[in-house]
Amino acid sequence: MNTGIVGRHIELTDAIKDHINASVETFGKFNLDIISVNSIVSKESKNGKTGFTFEFTINIANLDTVVIKQKDKDLHSAIDIATDRVQKFLRRHHDKVSGHKATKLSEVVINEVEDAIAKELEKLENEIVPVKLKSYKPMDIEDALNDLKASDDIFKVFYDKDNNLRVLYRLKTAGQFGLY
Repeated sequence: MNTGIVGRHIELTDAIKDHINASVETFGKFNLDIISVNSIVSKESKNGKTGFTFEFTINIANLDTVVIKQKDKDLHSAIDIATDRVQKFLRRHHDKVSGHKATKLSEVVINEVEDAIAKELEKLENEIVPVKLKSYKPMDIEDALNDLKASDDIFKVFYDKDNNLRVLYRLKTAGQFGLY
């Protein structure tokens, strides 16, 4: 995680930098792919009153940039409040990412169906022999028909020129073919 601290109209002391770095280190506990965290400290004076603006700019992988600003009269309070807001955001995002890994009902039903199919295939193991496609390149229907006529095969599976999976098969009547 890359970090950067910038001070605008303020000189950053080592104590302020350490406080910001300690705050940034707490973001690692959420196990998110945080690319960079930039911190901007600004000092503003209006009508004789001094205020501070603290800003976190966070880049997280597979997510837009997150910007959180906090204004306060005290710089340490602004840093702490902004840190709490970032932690709340990161916790929610982490829960959203990790909470959707539960097994869905559709997956459970599919697994049971696959188990039933596997048991049926074991019974028919001697009768059914798996065959791989010989050619994955597209071919014309005429070429597939000529290949099927030249061989003793019952059917031919191929991709046509539009990249559709097609099946050409022999009909029981002599000399006729079906196309799916």
